[in-house]
Amino acid sequence: MKTAIRYYSKFGHTEKMVKAIAELAGCDPKTVSEPLEEKVDVLFLGAGIFLSKVDKSVMQFIESLSSDSVGCVALIGSSAIIKEPTKQMRDALQKRNIKVYERDFTCKGSMGPIGAGHPDADDIEALKSFVKEVLK
Repeated sequence: MKTAIRYYSKFGHTEKMVKAIAELAGCDPKTVSEPLEEKVDVLFLGAGIFLSKVDKSVMQFIESLSSDSVGCVALIGSSAIIKEPTKQMRDALQKRNIKVYERDFTCKGSMGPIGAGHPDADDIEALKSFVKEVLK
């Protein structure tokens, strides 16, 4: 199974998560500034929410994708406040008729004292379980 990882990380939370994904998926995480240059079966796409939005670079990356180049996208997100940090990405992918894995992985991110320490070791273990499920 061919996999790829793309992410945007403003404060390092998503970067921490994609490093854990890379261990299991057998590929290097790259930022969304690097286009997907070959067809993949699974694309792990991660980003957090800042000021209620996913960064525009993530949305531009999604615009560069097609259902011909990606079998399925598995979404990863974190937020200190927003309950569904992956919704904006899911909606944008579905508008492009790109298959999105039925479940997303989300966890708290931290913003000052709110969610301090997240993603923590328990979050990373839960993420690894999610990745194993996706890769089955």
